[in-house]
Amino acid sequence: MAAVRDAHTIRAEIEQARDQLAVSVDQLADRLAPARLVSEAKASIKEKATSPAGLAIAGGVTALLALLVVRNLRHSRR
Repeated sequence: MAAVRDAHTIRAEIEQARDQLAVSVDQLADRLAPARLVSEAKASIKEKATSPAGLAIAGGVTALLALLVVRNLRHSRR
């Protein structure tokens, strides 16, 4: 048989659930704040760019761009 709850108990449970929901919403707002997301993205990119693999990729891209510039200069002089 279901326990009978009085109005005071129900109100207290609703208040507790409301408080928990407010905390959850605040935590989500903090996690999804645009400034925080940008900061985390910058940190992630910086970390990846300074890793050995990131430096190798940057060097390869730089070499490719230099090659393309030289090639375009040679073709423009003809």
